[in-house]
Amino acid sequence: MLKGKTIAIIGAGNMAEAIVSGLLKRGIVNAGQICATDVDAQRLAHFRKTFKVHVSHDNKKSSTSSDIIVLAVKPQVINKVFDELDLSSGANQLIITVAAGVPIATIISGSHPKARVVRAMPNTPTVVLEGATALAGGPGVTAAQMKVARAMFEAMGQVVVVDESHLDAVTGLSGGGPAYVCLFIEALADGGVKMGLSRSQAQLLAAQTVLGAAKMVLETKAHPGALKDQVASPGGTTIAGLHRLEKGRLRGAVVSAVEAATLRCQELRQQSIVSRESSVPPHR
Repeated sequence: MLKGKTIAIIGAGNMAEAIVSGLLKRGIVNAGQICATDVDAQRLAHFRKTFKVHVSHDNKKSSTSSDIIVLAVKPQVINKVFDELDLSSGANQLIITVAAGVPIATIISGSHPKARVVRAMPNTPTVVLEGATALAGGPGVTAAQMKVARAMFEAMGQVVVVDESHLDAVTGLSGGGPAYVCLFIEALADGGVKMGLSRSQAQLLAAQTVLGAAKMVLETKAHPGALKDQVASPGGTTIAGLHRLEKGRLRGAVVSAVEAATLRCQELRQQSIVSRESSVPPHR
């Protein structure tokens, strides 16, 4: 699907590294198809040494010669990056943006009126190729272009396609989710320590338990409640623990966390839109 396509990765940060690493490890592309750009010479040297990809300081040259352009820059510099790119090919190029909170309309406004844009919302486990990514396609994006975007992020984990209006909820769930899960792992390990296990033993058991439970949900496709019931024997230890979690309103707290994060994301997005509308350059 990506055979022969050239890819410009604009911004050589951690997310860009996860993308490049995933594509190469899965054999989806070869190093010669990728060019990473950045203002930081050390990051470019790292990419060249680690991945053997092309590197450049010239965003314009890299974007002109690429079939796919991945915007992996911080949202606060997106307007400056627009000025450094050549996106005059419009519909002939696919733009994939992982710039957090930057709407598709903003990317189109700053690049080309016929730009084909896919917005991606990955999470931090992409760095270990176990990410959860949501994709939203902009106006005119074809099924073939969406397949290309899916193939890129499936190299780093699981992918779902949603309407752009749902990306705030994605941020609240899978975007913040790793932090919620790490908090649970820490608490689970603390429980083990309280009951006499060493810290290293408790943390390993807690983390592996969460990993194993997640794999059971994904691979069996069973409802989590059904898998929970398999462990909770009548009058046993697990149901006693579950009862205490229910008394502590674990479910309600988690739902409220996703809701709060989603609402906060909406607030920040509205603030950023107002800020960017005053500075986005016109169509070129």
